[in-house]
Amino acid sequence: MKTTAELRRAFLDFFHQHGHEIVPSASLIPGNDPTLLFTNAGMVQFKEAFLGLEKRQKPRAVSCQRCVRAGGKHNDLENVGYTARHHTFFEMLGNFSFGDYFKSEAIRFGWDFLTKTLGLPPERLMVTVYATDDEAYDIWHKEIGLPLDKIRRIGDKPNGGSDNFWQMGDTGPCGPCTEIFYDHGAHIPGGPPGSPEEDGDRFIEIWNIVFMQFDRAEDGHLSPLPKPSVDTGMGIERLAAVLQCVHSNYEIDLFRHLLAAAQAVTGAKDAQDSSLKVIADHIRSCAFLIVDGVRPGNEGRDYVLRRIIRRAARHGHKLGVDTPFFHRLVAPLVAVMGEAYPELTAAQTEVERVLLQEEERFLQTLAAGMHELDAALAHLPAGGTIPGEVVFKLYDTHGFPIDLTADIARERGFSLDHDGFEQAMAARRAQSRAASQFAQQKHTVEGAGVTVFQGYTHEHAQAHIVALAHDDRNVTALETGQAGILVLDQTPFYAESGGQVGDTGLITTPNGRFVVTDTQKQGSSFLHIGQVLEGRIVVGDSAEAQIDADRRAAIRLNHSATHLLHAALRHVLGSHVHQRGSRVSDESLRFDFSHPEPVTAEQLRQIEALVNAQIRENHAVDTREMAIDEAKAAGAMALFGEKYGDVVRVVTMGPFSMELCGGTHARRGGDIGLIKIVSEGGVASGVRRIEAVTGASALALAFETEDQLDQIAGLLRGQKQDALNRVQQLIERNKALEKELTELKAARAAQASGDLASQAVTWGGISTLVAELPGADSNTLRDMVDQLKHKLGTAAVLLASVEDGKVRLIAGVSKDATARLKAGDLVNIAAAQVGGKGGGRPDMAQAGGTIPEALPQALEAARTWLQQQLND
Repeated sequence: MKTTAELRRAFLDFFHQHGHEIVPSASLIPGNDPTLLFTNAGMVQFKEAFLGLEKRQKPRAVSCQRCVRAGGKHNDLENVGYTARHHTFFEMLGNFSFGDYFKSEAIRFGWDFLTKTLGLPPERLMVTVYATDDEAYDIWHKEIGLPLDKIRRIGDKPNGGSDNFWQMGDTGPCGPCTEIFYDHGAHIPGGPPGSPEEDGDRFIEIWNIVFMQFDRAEDGHLSPLPKPSVDTGMGIERLAAVLQCVHSNYEIDLFRHLLAAAQAVTGAKDAQDSSLKVIADHIRSCAFLIVDGVRPGNEGRDYVLRRIIRRAARHGHKLGVDTPFFHRLVAPLVAVMGEAYPELTAAQTEVERVLLQEEERFLQTLAAGMHELDAALAHLPAGGTIPGEVVFKLYDTHGFPIDLTADIARERGFSLDHDGFEQAMAARRAQSRAASQFAQQKHTVEGAGVTVFQGYTHEHAQAHIVALAHDDRNVTALETGQAGILVLDQTPFYAESGGQVGDTGLITTPNGRFVVTDTQKQGSSFLHIGQVLEGRIVVGDSAEAQIDADRRAAIRLNHSATHLLHAALRHVLGSHVHQRGSRVSDESLRFDFSHPEPVTAEQLRQIEALVNAQIRENHAVDTREMAIDEAKAAGAMALFGEKYGDVVRVVTMGPFSMELCGGTHARRGGDIGLIKIVSEGGVASGVRRIEAVTGASALALAFETEDQLDQIAGLLRGQKQDALNRVQQLIERNKALEKELTELKAARAAQASGDLASQAVTWGGISTLVAELPGADSNTLRDMVDQLKHKLGTAAVLLASVEDGKVRLIAGVSKDATARLKAGDLVNIAAAQVGGKGGGRPDMAQAGGTIPEALPQALEAARTWLQQQLND
């Protein structure tokens, strides 16, 4: 039996021996790809290579890619715990050819690894090919020697699509697939692929080879690609189940360890309980999402993580656990996966902290939410539908994601009113459907090629125009006034990436001028976005490209300052701090980082002082290229969400800061001049944000602050060095005056209450009073209602006032009268007349309104209602 770890190593070693470069797993957050919520397949990190936008140094690669399918188009979350092979997190083994080998070699590699390296019996294997792929069919039969009854052709489905034809999108690279299935034997229910019984467990797909050989046009026409490629995917959990002679992925060695740990921390008596499977699956996706920078929140990827954590917590609750437990599974996970993924081991403490914090937050509301759900279900017939407003209230008030409510409903035989939920959720619907935030890239140019970036050393360059685009299509020329995209063979313009904004500037040709308002990346191409100022720009023209040098200089200062800020944050707050995003422009810098609580004013002062001290040290900003493994070994920090190649730029600022970074930087730390932190705040659970300015902007902020202090001193008729004492004196005096005013209002209210009490009318044994108290604030009205209730005994009181065009209403009912009258009903009778609505306790309620001219009618309506209620 091969363990999961042995299988992972055997796969990588096999393909490495056959000339494949071992590529580490990419982040679960796709680098520079807004089209995906998560990395959901092994080919994602090679997407630009397959599209022809990136040229790799080595044409063969092999990887074991961490994947998550729990949101967006690929979402297996609701199936986890109910099937043998669905997971939110899985590892995909893959080998890739970028225009190198093709069908014959790919098929041979797969067959040899399965039958020779792993020793699977050939007679237990069956394959499928695309219906018209005669080449793959012949390779399997004539070269591999597979009997014809072991090769099945799979065509297009009647309702569209095919299991054996893969495409990246509606257009672009695509091609047929061949899949390898393992036959568990006739004693297991199920038929071969393509048969009516294919959904059984007898034949299990363990290998899928995609032959990318066509380019699909918008009209559906397929054109051969000049360099056909290969993309292979194989779920390690499925193959481990085959090798370990089990039918469920949850029975392999890795999951047996996690299930045992889950049973231990929950105290579950039944080791086969499906809730343990949910918990064991979810700890993997949650831990690795946190490792890659995601934090629980209310939108996008953060919301997906919150959903998974809370689903796990709820299944723990089902097992009788009413205290946080989920974070205790991080250590068992590190024990079985930490060697393969050392980043998990390094982040163990942080992962545990984030999980514990989120679980505590959810457990505070879980009991109340379950009580409300149980009450709703008690009023439904068996098999009934939970109303949408109940589902929404569970989501909005108690933090129940809709799929968690659906999970509970399914277990108890109920369904959900999804339409009602969507209507109730209204504007927040987009937050629950995380994938809607990930649209296709806005700017694209076909056949743009590779742009050589010269901007590290040059602010202008001589180049040639290789492509133009207008209105999302390629053109050969742009005329005066036309907006468009211009691509050069080489450029000094920095394209937005790594948090640094794109450059602006001017491109001049012999016959025209093009102003660049932004620069973006498309694979290895730099897209200069802007407008023709004058003349005509033509593909093939020579061009002089000149960036806005002053703007670039300011950007460089802010970018170097973020590196120093990152190092200072880790020095002051701790090594758990990691970058979670940034934006560097010419005006300011924004830096997001992991930290569980607000940064104190004293800590901010220390951080700012530390960065400024490093600026004064005036170390040279050293940049050099090295292999990524060498850079990481030297201690260079990687930036969150950034995609790195084999060779990286390492930016060092003295002994204080060393990071991987492709951005532009100051020449020396002293060029930054000064940094001033403008603000600090939270942006998500466990993620904080600092905004700051440097250089001239920091100096301008200091001058502005100085000017404001001068103005304050002038208003106080003193010197600015005395301003603080003078302001404190004013505050104390103001407090004394407010206290005096409150006492005067109370005395006046006491006098007025005696006058008002005489106006009370008794109906049905209850003293009632409805009156206006001009100019009274809410506190005064509330105190008056309490005093009148005390004086009148058994009473119902409604008082109103108008201030700044707004109506205030306070109603009070003595406790011995609340069985007959409710303060909320009384206040709403009046509120309805003045355009408002209110609420509160049976004995005290308040409301507001926006139609002050209707107040007399509102008070009369309240009197009439009281009379009707009490005389009945």
